[in-house]
Amino acid sequence: MSAWQYNVAADLGQSAARRWASAKREPDLLCYGLRSVGAVVARAWLATYCRLRIDGRENLPARGSFVLVSNHASHLDALCLLAALPLRRLHRAFPVAAADYFFASAAAGALSGVFMNALPFARKGRRVRQSLDECRKLLAGEGNLLIMFPEGTRSTSGEMGEFRGGVGELVAGTDVPVVPCYLDGAHRAWPKGAWVPRPRKLRLTISAPMRFGRLERNRENVSRIATELEAAVRGLAPRVNERQEVSHERSDRNVGVPRHGLRPRVGGVAAGVGAG
Repeated sequence: MSAWQYNVAADLGQSAARRWASAKREPDLLCYGLRSVGAVVARAWLATYCRLRIDGRENLPARGSFVLVSNHASHLDALCLLAALPLRRLHRAFPVAAADYFFASAAAGALSGVFMNALPFARKGRRVRQSLDECRKLLAGEGNLLIMFPEGTRSTSGEMGEFRGGVGELVAGTDVPVVPCYLDGAHRAWPKGAWVPRPRKLRLTISAPMRFGRLERNRENVSRIATELEAAVRGLAPRVNERQEVSHERSDRNVGVPRHGLRPRVGGVAAGVGAG
């Protein structure tokens, strides 16, 4: 049995703003408690208010570090992906968040860090490479995971955008599993610009992990990885006929009469590295 050793936290004495803007932050017991309680409350709210359904949880790696990538249309996205994880992995999960948005002030950074464990990521300039290096260091640790939105920002229409190359730069030439996910309904529930989420059904679909260790890190392969991951995420989107069935069910509940003679309402097909 190894001897017990006391070590002072590496971020001891730093200001709150610097602590929560660093990937090396070391949360205290109060932070762990607040984050755990917040996660339980968030999961209960998502299950009841938004009727969140999660398919494919068995595809999440049981151990080791990995990356979750998903489409991005709402502030609900990170909450839903975190809700798919076992609570025991909550404190080792880092949603990659736009530093210029979620860490624009000390208060915003503290809230993002405490409740979401968000990791600040620079979206422009020379600091992008520094942010990627921080992400690599986290993935090199045992059991850390990143939640990334390779579109780089929330969609304003609900349509999925093109994946940027940052995720390819991160995982090219590594054996880190990358798990594609698709979240349907988030744009209808809480679109960009809206103040309050609406009670809309959410569905998160998780696919089998992909690995890119065979591809060395160069410009061509970085673009190829982004393209392959984008295609994998798009492939998880619900088809039009599935949306028709949901629309029919909703029409029956709301109208309370037989569906015969009614025209079906078909919802529009919704298709970072930082989220914002």
